[in-house]
Amino acid sequence: MAKTGPGPLSDIVVIDLTRVLAGPFCTLLLSDLGARVIKVENPEGGDDSRHYGPFINGKSGYFISQNRGKESIALDLKSADDLGILHRLLSRADVIIENFRPGTMQRLGLDWDSLHRKYPKLIYASTSGFGQTGPYATRAAYDIIAQAMGGIMSVTGHEGGPPTRVGSSIGDLGAGLFTALGILTAMHHRAKTGDGMMIDVAMLDSQVALLENSIARYFASGKPPKPLGARHPSIAPFEPYQTKDSYVVIACGNDELFTKLCRTLGCPAVAQDARFATNAARSEHVVLLKAELEDLLLHHPTQHWLDLLLPAGIPCAPINDVEQAVHDPQVQARNMVLPVDDPSVAPLMVAGMPIKMSAYPDAERRPAAPALDGDRARILADFP
Repeated sequence: MAKTGPGPLSDIVVIDLTRVLAGPFCTLLLSDLGARVIKVENPEGGDDSRHYGPFINGKSGYFISQNRGKESIALDLKSADDLGILHRLLSRADVIIENFRPGTMQRLGLDWDSLHRKYPKLIYASTSGFGQTGPYATRAAYDIIAQAMGGIMSVTGHEGGPPTRVGSSIGDLGAGLFTALGILTAMHHRAKTGDGMMIDVAMLDSQVALLENSIARYFASGKPPKPLGARHPSIAPFEPYQTKDSYVVIACGNDELFTKLCRTLGCPAVAQDARFATNAARSEHVVLLKAELEDLLLHHPTQHWLDLLLPAGIPCAPINDVEQAVHDPQVQARNMVLPVDDPSVAPLMVAGMPIKMSAYPDAERRPAAPALDGDRARILADFP
């Protein structure tokens, strides 16, 4: 059988019926961990994301970034013959994952109950906008819908500003991460019991789960949290500060660090000021604290402050754009930006694997993304 490379999931076969982002991101993670992922696509154009830019020599960079290392077979699931091929795959698969709107798989005879009776060890994962139950189950959703309804847009951006979407598709990516975790949990359950399990992950649920302490702050205060720009709601200093040429982020999570910060900046008296002596006091007077610190920081460029603060052990950073982030020496040293093994899309680079494992080598390249139906012959031969 074809493999994407070594990894702890190298004995796992995943049948991937997903498209666009949440589901493909989940199966990308499984592929990067060594699983064989067979992407089942609509013969009429394949995954929608094949048609999303940017394009390199006619190939979608969006599609490549989420589907590299997978195999593709085009099947019309409304065709009896193609449905028969899918069942050939399922008979030897470990996982099936889909992100259709609830009810679609049931109409195709591919719902959890039907497949569990036929393949009792199969793990069945569904990723959808609102889950398989509840009053919104049949609604369609995209990332921005989950962000809007899940509360995160209400705490993102600047006070008094318009609603702001998180720049990365956290609604999709969060659901993909939780689905992957659910699948790995189901594999552990199966190893103990021999039984498959259904995993039901909703984008809205995932977004609520990622609200961090906003939920606790609401129930503690009775007031919904509002946008605070880039600062932390309960830790100070913990935000970007303007320098002579740009910004420097400074984060001090305790009083000792704050005292060290003031000493390093040459303003030890600030740490003794009753308004700033404790984290609670600093949080209450956070606007005044920002003004005090920026009065100093505006005298020199960001690099000057980094050179001063980093050796002192003060958590601080520049604000990198994407170009700066991918070329950062730490990111490069950790193998987090890798070339795709497809000369036709060079110089396209994609993200590396953030999970570093002592038992498996960290890849130096990422495999190519499949052409639509490009692996049909091999797949059919492997699943007679």
